[in-house]
Amino acid sequence: MIKNSIYVVDTSVIIEKKISELVNKGDIKGTIIIPNAILAELENQANQNHTEGFLGLEEIKDLRELAAKKKIELIYEGDKPTELYIRGARYGAIDNLIRDIAARNEATLITGDKVQAAVAEAAGISVILILPSPPSDEKIELEKFFDKHTMSVHIKEDTIPVAKKGLPGNMEVVKLSDKKMHKDEVKKLVEDVIEKTKSTQGAFVEINHPGTTIVQFQDFRIVICKPPFSDGWEITAVRPVAALNIEDYEITEKLMQKLDLTSSGILISGSPGSGKTTFAAALIKHYLKLGRIIKTIESPRDLKVPDEVVQYSKNLGTRDDIHNVMLLSRPDYTFFDEMRTTDDFKLYSDLRLAGIGLAGVVHATKPIDALQRFVGRLDLGVIPQVIDMIIFMSDGKINKVLEVFMKVKVPSGMTESDLARPVIDVKDLETGNLEYEVYTYGEQTVVIPIVTKGKSGSKGTALAYSAREAKQFVSFYFHGGKARAVEIFIDGSKVATIEVARSNELNVHKKSKLGRLLQTAMRSGRSVEFVRTS
Repeated sequence: MIKNSIYVVDTSVIIEKKISELVNKGDIKGTIIIPNAILAELENQANQNHTEGFLGLEEIKDLRELAAKKKIELIYEGDKPTELYIRGARYGAIDNLIRDIAARNEATLITGDKVQAAVAEAAGISVILILPSPPSDEKIELEKFFDKHTMSVHIKEDTIPVAKKGLPGNMEVVKLSDKKMHKDEVKKLVEDVIEKTKSTQGAFVEINHPGTTIVQFQDFRIVICKPPFSDGWEITAVRPVAALNIEDYEITEKLMQKLDLTSSGILISGSPGSGKTTFAAALIKHYLKLGRIIKTIESPRDLKVPDEVVQYSKNLGTRDDIHNVMLLSRPDYTFFDEMRTTDDFKLYSDLRLAGIGLAGVVHATKPIDALQRFVGRLDLGVIPQVIDMIIFMSDGKINKVLEVFMKVKVPSGMTESDLARPVIDVKDLETGNLEYEVYTYGEQTVVIPIVTKGKSGSKGTALAYSAREAKQFVSFYFHGGKARAVEIFIDGSKVATIEVARSNELNVHKKSKLGRLLQTAMRSGRSVEFVRTS
């Protein structure tokens, strides 16, 4: 490289910390001009809590220290750009200011931007283009906290770092040190991750928002948070500890047949750490063995899958982009990991209705919760066309499997044929038992659990009214008297029972006047919650 000369640097090499590296190696000497436009751009990024802004400011600090040691002369030049220029940085506004400074000083421009280099050379400016290093297999400093049993590492400034070790359902939190980690130590780990991500094969920044950065570094998913988004610098690094095959799960013949032949709208659900994503990865490998084309939609992309699987980022593509790509590329199956927002559920629905096989991964504490995530987001009649099976994971195992059907019938517990309506039946796959019904009641869509009551198998309906709604009805019957209704239900002998303040108990047959009034109240949609036994 040219020595003892004048150099102008741009933002790309400052963020990459390349200038201090060149000076320390003795590759460049002389005067380094930092345009004030770069300071303004880095300040703007830092104010928005972008990691690049802090890294760039750290590099300028290092250059000032080198200047104090007389290794270089450091000069700031140029006007501070307006807010309009900073907003236009991505369109080349600040790059143009930097080139002007290089031309005025007859200096060599040092850049890591190919477009910037090409434009500068076209303008007759001497250029040193520093391209990213070839992809390497460097290890990050965070790896020293992991062993073969470590699932995740949790680091926060001024606290003792800890790790979760074990497998889903059998994990423990272990201290990694007896000493609290200082803020500067955490920041050095962050800088190490960001720098090595740019030059390591299989590493990339997935999300970079003010206060948060999410990096996929090979097998590691790294979440970086900093103030003011969080109350301190924080790093959470997660690595899958189990890479299982479908044969490692206790899968019945009935479930395997449904997975292989009929099911095309699957929800894989469970609480965080229950093994949902691990099972999804195993199912992907199983489908690949069957000769199917598989793609994934992820946020972030952290499914550990074979190279044959194409992984798309929901963060870097719009809903329309993903929809169009899927329709044009025609995969046999698409796995949608980490469905959280309404847009996620609508995209899942759009792709299913277009005929694409889908398996969506959702957080849920109970099997039915996965289905309820769609209630209110989709029309009731559409849900069975979108979802036909729910697989609930717990402690790394398949805990329960539900099937979803649509029928037109009288809901369980109702007897009159004019109450027939479209009802979603949710059944246990293995036993065939009806476990839930979903239907509209008045203006509400209700999810009704169907529970077997003892061994007697008595049939009936229990309807629990809110105190306010029940009181309205009972007060009406007693012509405005003060009655406090505790519950309303119909037992196996088809007798309605109302507990009121003025009377210990009043039993009324369904065909009596009060019984008819009860049915009228039920049909009016006044009830808030139903609990049914059968």
